[in-house]
Amino acid sequence: MSHDHDHAGHGHSHAPASFGRAFAIGTALNIGFVVVEAVYGILAGSMALLADAGHNLSDVLGLVIAWGAATLAKRSPSARYTYGLRSSSILAAFLNALLLLVAIAVIAVEAIRRFSEPAPVAGTTVMIVAAIGIVINGVTAWLFVSGRKGDLNVRGAFLHMAADAAVSAGVVVAGFIISRTGWAWIDPVTSLVIVAVIAIGTWGLLRDSVNMSLQATPPGLDTEEVADFLRQRPGVAAIHDLHIWPLSTTETALTVHLLVPSGYPGDAYTIDLGAALHQRFGIDHATVQIETDAGTPCRLEPDTVV
Repeated sequence: MSHDHDHAGHGHSHAPASFGRAFAIGTALNIGFVVVEAVYGILAGSMALLADAGHNLSDVLGLVIAWGAATLAKRSPSARYTYGLRSSSILAAFLNALLLLVAIAVIAVEAIRRFSEPAPVAGTTVMIVAAIGIVINGVTAWLFVSGRKGDLNVRGAFLHMAADAAVSAGVVVAGFIISRTGWAWIDPVTSLVIVAVIAIGTWGLLRDSVNMSLQATPPGLDTEEVADFLRQRPGVAAIHDLHIWPLSTTETALTVHLLVPSGYPGDAYTIDLGAALHQRFGIDHATVQIETDAGTPCRLEPDTVV
């Protein structure tokens, strides 16, 4: 008996509102600040300022990567890229995590070198420049606050900017202590604290982006719960070959085979099932294969077969 393939086609574009303007403003603000911070970091002899400038530069590159991915994700499907380029947002999140790892390695090496080769630091200059950084990074983070929960790509941008604001606050404190005590070692210590803060924030982004790249079930979705939901649908005797994976940082896909011994239930059945999966689990693209004869083996029936 032939198998029926039904595609529950309910809206495939569920990304949050466009953040193109936020990316443009955030990129421009941070490019300007990186230049200012790097110049004054050299003039003030502050490793903490240069470390923060390096981190901000990585964030500028990260914003550009995320912006490009958000743009590519809007492209229509083609004969070669049948899902479009939605998964570019996953790749962007992963690249951002790698970029941050490189940045913290460079900062850590230079900070450690400063312990053995201390240099005078202009504490007041450090305080002023870092205070500007709090404003720049705070404003940029605010631009992405509304999309941070629905899109890993946007969340990455938000976390980078929010962490930068906190790091800049730490640099202000370091500058104040140096200006009052003359303790130059505070500068590399602050740099290492910056490294720790960035590393903690990067871990979650790296973990989630790697999991998405490996097509793991998206966070917040329980495969067994979805399976139980499908088994309880009218007429369903069994299910197999259930797969749930991210199409992008905002969209989820599902494929499954349903055994319905009473016969093909009709197009409305699979269309309604797609709508129910979207409403309850946020699954955007559901593809359902109906099988009606338990005696006809399906080569994908064992769960260990892919």
